[in-house]
Parts: sequence; C-alpha cells; structure tokens
Amino acid sequence: MAGRTVTRADLCEVVYQKVGLSRTESAALVELVLSEMCDCLARGETVKLSSFGSFIVRDKGERVGRNPKTGIEVPIDPRRVMVFKPSNVLRARINGIEVEDEA
Repeated sequence: MAGRTVTRADLCEVVYQKVGLSRTESAALVELVLSEMCDCLARGETVKLSSFGSFIVRDKGERVGRNPKTGIEVPIDPRRVMVFKPSNVLRARINGIEVEDEA
C-alpha cells in the first residue's frame, strides 16, 4: 500500500491553484504556517487543527533499555516526543465514512 508522499512543494502548488496567490506568496504562506507550528511544538504547546487532529508534545522519562543483540542493559535518556492524534472527522474520512464536519 505504497501511496504518494505529499511534499511542501505540493502544498504550495495547491495553495497557488486554489487561493490565487502567486507561487512565491503561496510558498511563503505554507512556510509561515509550518514554521509557526514548529515553534509552538518546540515550546511544548499543543497544536490543534479542527477536523484534522492534534500534535502533542509528551515528556518521556529515563528508562532502561536492552540491546536485543547482546542483551546488555543501556540507559535511555529522558526526551520529548511528538504524537499526532487524528480527529474523529479525519479518522472517518480515512475509513471512507461520511461525517458532518464539526468545524
């Protein structure tokens, strides 16, 4: 089930075609939105896009892992991870179920 990958350039092209901005303005708009999302996530804020989903930053504590090849225990440092939780609207759309838009 290898699908096509959507790139920044693809998003810029869609904005260009549907919104009517120039290609340069469309690229700047897409970059601005992605940059703002990245900045918010780096600060630990949740980014919630209605009818799409939420990007959540979670803290994971230190734990002990194990090298599967040697069996030696190795400490894993605490870190922050990003999790995406799709909205019910997106979930339904992926599964081909018609749902009224909540937004």
